[in-house]
Amino acid sequence: MSAIHVEHLQKHYGDTVAVADVSLTVSQGEVFCLLGPNGAGKSTTTEILEGYRTRSGGEVEVLGLDPEHGGRRLRERLGIVLQECGVPPELTVAELIAMYGRPYPRRRPAGELLELVGLAEQRDIRAGTLSGGQRRRLDLALALVGDPDLVFLDEPTTGFDPSARRDAWAAIRNLCGLGKTVFLTTHFMDEAQTLADRVAVVKAGRIVAEGTPDDLGGRSELPSTIRFLAPAGADLPVLSGAEIAADGDHVVVTAADAAAGAHAVTAWAQERDLPLRDFTVTRPSLEDIYLRLTQPTEEEALR
Repeated sequence: MSAIHVEHLQKHYGDTVAVADVSLTVSQGEVFCLLGPNGAGKSTTTEILEGYRTRSGGEVEVLGLDPEHGGRRLRERLGIVLQECGVPPELTVAELIAMYGRPYPRRRPAGELLELVGLAEQRDIRAGTLSGGQRRRLDLALALVGDPDLVFLDEPTTGFDPSARRDAWAAIRNLCGLGKTVFLTTHFMDEAQTLADRVAVVKAGRIVAEGTPDDLGGRSELPSTIRFLAPAGADLPVLSGAEIAADGDHVVVTAADAAAGAHAVTAWAQERDLPLRDFTVTRPSLEDIYLRLTQPTEEEALR
């Protein structure tokens, strides 16, 4: 069953088109990531799904309800983490969880929530004294206090240091263990690669690509790059079906099959007793694909 189903969503502000035509489906229990540059319609789409903004056209179902008219029935089943959340700084973590949980008919135990987000040792600490990463984990705990079926995470790790980001990722993965559906927006490609089951890229109010992080935009079919420091005095290898070029002191091999290309290069070096220094094998990253998909066309660049 789908947690979110959208067909031909549109949002206009007079003559300005914020969302031109978006269709997507998010299955229950998956982490779905919406990627897109600023102004592409990502935030508007998310706010329509959350029920905070009305649409101009199209069909939208969130947990089987129209978010425009779902009211409390829908909101009780949603958890939302905005880019910036404010809480009374004088209250402790435990007090905030108790306060935020009161309106909900079903509530997760405070101790369980704090363990889930890694704040068990901070339960009696005032919110105003928490670090940035701890505050963000508190935001997540507050979004989960009503035991939601669907969680919206809007740029959940913006401003985090690497350690805090890893902690937040662990907390988000824990949500999947609880069977929750997660709708994630982020500008960090490594975050999407690590967390998402599927990703969609929105550009100019339209979905331009959708798939798993590994196959988005044909990523799994694109050639890989083998790079190594050219051994002194050695000729470039000749490999069937591969493009070979010199890049300064390095040799760059572009091969459709990374394993076969790497095997051929290492066999070539072993036959000649040549060292292979600075040897790397890479394929196009999710960021490479994202940048290619969202790059302005010549017509867009001239506007």
